[in-house]
Parts: sequence; C-alpha cells; structure tokens
Amino acid sequence: MMSIYDTMRDRLVNGHFKPEQRLKATDLGVEFGCSASAMRETLFRLSTVGLVDFQEQRGFRLPGSSLKLQQELTQMRILLECEGVCLSIRFGDLGWEARLTAAHHKLRHIESRVKVDTTDRDTLILWTQAELEFHKTLLEACGSTLLMTMHEMVYQQFRQQLITNDRMFRFVPENIDQHQDIIDAALARDEELVCMRLTTHLSRSLVDAEAAPLIVSQGARRQPGAKSSSR
Repeated sequence: MMSIYDTMRDRLVNGHFKPEQRLKATDLGVEFGCSASAMRETLFRLSTVGLVDFQEQRGFRLPGSSLKLQQELTQMRILLECEGVCLSIRFGDLGWEARLTAAHHKLRHIESRVKVDTTDRDTLILWTQAELEFHKTLLEACGSTLLMTMHEMVYQQFRQQLITNDRMFRFVPENIDQHQDIIDAALARDEELVCMRLTTHLSRSLVDAEAAPLIVSQGARRQPGAKSSSR
C-alpha cells in the first residue's frame, strides 16, 4: 500500500494539480483520511524536494510553470545522466544489462498505451514510474549513491514541469524511439553515443535551446581512456 507521501508525490508529478494551485492541508487531509497536521508534514517533506512551494502566511502551493527552471533542470539531468551512464558502462556487469533490458521492456509497453490514451491518470502514473525506473537503471551501476539521489530529485521536478507545459503529451511517440536508441547505445558500451542520445532526448523539452550546446560539449565528452565501444 502506497504512503500518503508517495501518492501525493505521484499526483504532483503527473498533472493532478494546476500550476500555483493552493494545496490546503485540511481539505487534502479529509480526502486522504488523515489529520491536517499529518498532511502538513507530508507537504513540508515534498517542499524539501522541490515539488511544493511553501511561504509563511501563504501556505503550500504547486510550483508555477517556469522556463528558466525547466532549462536548469534539463541541464542538470543531462549532466547527471551522462556522468552516471558512462560510469555504469564501465562498471556494470551482465546483471546490469539484464535489469536495464527488463526496465526498458516495461517502459516501452506502458508508453505504447500512453500513445493511445493520454487521459487515464493511473496509466500516466505508471508511465512516470516506469520511465524513472529505466533512467535510474541506466545509472545504477555508477557506484555513487549521491548521484542517484540527486538524479531522482531532479527527475521528479523535471517531470512536473514537463507535464505542466505539455498536457497533450505530444512527445510520447518520439519517446519510444529515443528510449530504444539510448538503450542500444548503452548496451553497445558506447559512452559518447549514449551521451549524445541522452542529450537529444532531454534537451527537446527546452523552448530556448541556446543552453543546449554547452551541455552537449560537456556531457558527451569522453573521459581519457574511456572506450567508445567494447563490442
């Protein structure tokens, strides 16, 4: 059974609320069958990971739609994922490849359903969870718990901004192809190619793409001695 925190997080990330909508602990507590104080504690926790804004005298609100924030989150995801996947390619074993393949298979199945029906909220939540699982699995052999923790926090904020700005989910069809391209490059152990494909995949969310070239040059740069492909 999911906790109140997990359920609220999924709602916040999947477009259940409108940008800058006020989140009333009393009303949400009634809906969730908990006390207002328990809901306030949950909202405080969610504010520490950037999914809720809190101000004294104004209470809790959903973050607004922000192009600047979307750009910063995109850049941070590219930096973290390129670094993490390169380390995973170097240190990951056959078990990592098997888990990555399984995560991609699950994601592809769910994305094909989202492509058909973007109105089913339960499917959207499953989609977000499966996409996070795929991207986390890309990085899981990197050996850095801190990188993984930062990536998950950035992913949730990124997803919140992305769905706020594209409720028609126009990016779903290309998602399927791009995720296939990413896993193909990762399994081929090609660091430069997987970084290039991750950058293309993530930076398409930028309205102003002027910041993207810097990320490409940094994120796709191969480390000294790194293999382009081991197969």
